[in-house]
Amino acid sequence: MITVIIAGGSGTRLWPLSTPDYPKHLLTVNGGAKSLVQNTYERAKLTSDKVFVITDSSHAHHVKKQLPELPEDSFIIEPARRGTASCIVAGLERISRVSMDEPVAFIAADHYIRDSKGFAHSFKVAADVSVKQGKIVLVGVEPDHAATGFGYIEKGDLEDEGNFVFSVKEFKEKPDYKLAQQYLRSGNYLWNCGYFVGSVETFLKVMKKFASNL
Repeated sequence: MITVIIAGGSGTRLWPLSTPDYPKHLLTVNGGAKSLVQNTYERAKLTSDKVFVITDSSHAHHVKKQLPELPEDSFIIEPARRGTASCIVAGLERISRVSMDEPVAFIAADHYIRDSKGFAHSFKVAADVSVKQGKIVLVGVEPDHAATGFGYIEKGDLEDEGNFVFSVKEFKEKPDYKLAQQYLRSGNYLWNCGYFVGSVETFLKVMKKFASNL
């Protein structure tokens, strides 16, 4: 599996600690020795021997400095911040030169993950499902509180009980607190953290059908 780390961000979430030129993923949190993007890179290596990083020109030099072992051609630099969809397209374009059918995981650089082994296992399962079914697979997170900062995924039919694989019934926008409480109590929703797994060929097929403007 190939992993693409999306290291964009506007630097507003942890302001004034983070800034547009030094976003959240470049910071250390909880007294750790490594930054969020460095920890994300370490997690990526648990499942991938090929790792790419997408970032924008405003802070690319900082990202490169924090990831010195990554070769220059593993960085994909965007001239400006244009959103997650644009990052995925840029990543697919670069990876298409390497492989069209190997699973590709897109993950965020600024997420704090305690269970790295569980994280890696989830992506291995997602890659396997994507290859077998020829679909884009999302890795959702079981909510432990009524969060309003995430979109939600409503679970559909159970596809694989042993690995907790479900079809997607519906995507939900970020809810207010009351609705988030309902989602939590139902036990039928996952946080949508923007983790996607699929081959270049699969992504392009889906994007051509549903988002041809990209």
